[in-house]
Amino acid sequence: MTTSKKWHLERLLFLIAGSFSLIGLSIGFFISPWGYALNLLVAVNMILNATIGFCPMAILLKFLGVKSCDYRLTGGN
Repeated sequence: MTTSKKWHLERLLFLIAGSFSLIGLSIGFFISPWGYALNLLVAVNMILNATIGFCPMAILLKFLGVKSCDYRLTGGN
């Protein structure tokens, strides 16, 4: 459980990725199998972010003014 009430970029990225993944599963199960493609896109985006650091959602959130949390400076909090 996190003790911080601040919503940093990294925390928002996990929230958005999880939400899109659940939406994709719901669409795939209830409406159309093409909804599972949304999960594929989320997975590819997470892999790209982990391997080369490219994340379109992070670019958008930074443009909107969301600050990144540098864990090296804050000791992991």
